[in-house]
Amino acid sequence: MERKTDINFWRGFAHFIRDAARSFLPGAIGSSENMQQHAASTRVLLDRSVWDSSSGATSSEEQVPSSYGDYYAISAPVHAAVRVLAEAVSRPKLEVWIRKTPEADFVRAHPDHPMQQLLDRPNRFWSRGELWRNVESRLALWGSSFIAISRDDNGTPTEMWPLRSDQMRVLVSDDDRFVRGFIHENITDRTAYLPEEMIWFRRFNPVKPFAGISSVAPARAAIDMGAEALRFNRRFFMRSASPADIVLKSEHFVNETQLEEIYARWDERLLQPHNTHRPMVIGPGLDLTRVGMTHRDMEFVAALEWSVEEAARAFGVPKVFLSEFEDATLANVRTMEQFLWRNTIIPELRMLEDGLNLHLAPHFAQFQGQIQARFNLDAVEAVQESANDRANRLASLVASGIITTDEARTELGLNVSS
Repeated sequence: MERKTDINFWRGFAHFIRDAARSFLPGAIGSSENMQQHAASTRVLLDRSVWDSSSGATSSEEQVPSSYGDYYAISAPVHAAVRVLAEAVSRPKLEVWIRKTPEADFVRAHPDHPMQQLLDRPNRFWSRGELWRNVESRLALWGSSFIAISRDDNGTPTEMWPLRSDQMRVLVSDDDRFVRGFIHENITDRTAYLPEEMIWFRRFNPVKPFAGISSVAPARAAIDMGAEALRFNRRFFMRSASPADIVLKSEHFVNETQLEEIYARWDERLLQPHNTHRPMVIGPGLDLTRVGMTHRDMEFVAALEWSVEEAARAFGVPKVFLSEFEDATLANVRTMEQFLWRNTIIPELRMLEDGLNLHLAPHFAQFQGQIQARFNLDAVEAVQESANDRANRLASLVASGIITTDEARTELGLNVSS
């Protein structure tokens, strides 16, 4: 009863704000030309004092770091892994299936079904593929992804809008209601969402239940190591040597003036790239000794390879798809592609289906029957049996006496022997 009262309060407050806006700003809300049309329905812009004064709503402090998103731009292995996952998830068509009665089978919905139309065109600006590339990229980088639902006056979803995961705050409850709502907060405003206005995907986090876990997190040390190695290498080629690697030995006392003069000569040499490879002459009685490690000592290439391997493990993407083509052959690439789909992509698609069926499908209950969203994998070659594999499987079944030759020929689409 308390839960229903709480939701009705915020829904009534939201409608009050919307109606007031319509009264004072005719056409501002609901106009097809209005770029903020997606902010309609029961959402409401909140001042911080308004939300903080509400009872029982506790803001979760488990937001993911914004810095995880930066790795997409600064780390080649992360960029490659996220792109592979996003492109794969966006490939299969998302279909709506309906079962009229508990005893009946599910059948594919007509293309004009409202939920099918919404999945095919989430909003006026986003295509189906763009939406799922966005969702999967944010899942990989931040471990959670959010899609806001806009609804018409009848409560039927009309648009879906992906939101930045690092700008979302989950409003948790101190009782058995789990989640009271969500806040999307950026530089300009804060927008509140009721639980039924959000599709919330997240990867399991054993420590923080209201925050997913980023694939960057377990591999961050190795990824940072690779990035630092590249930066070090860049500085080396720009400045040649570094004074930190050099010890200056002198047979005589070196005063401050002489020391500053040596430092000045080093600085002049290092700050001018065209001078970096010119020999440096020092005075008598002075000896330069290198104490730092060389690239060979640091195993520079091995460090970069380790960074790629750790990213591949964390994201569940075989290394061959992160531009490691040295040992790639047609056979092992096909095997790795099958591994990618069966162990990473398909489980990811099942998680997305579960989220849609839990948070989106119930909104279409008025259209009769049980509704499910399913990704169609028929056009994905990696999960389909090749012609050679099928022929070998059927030949083995025939040799074992499990099926007849005619049954095998029928499955292969060949004429049955007379």
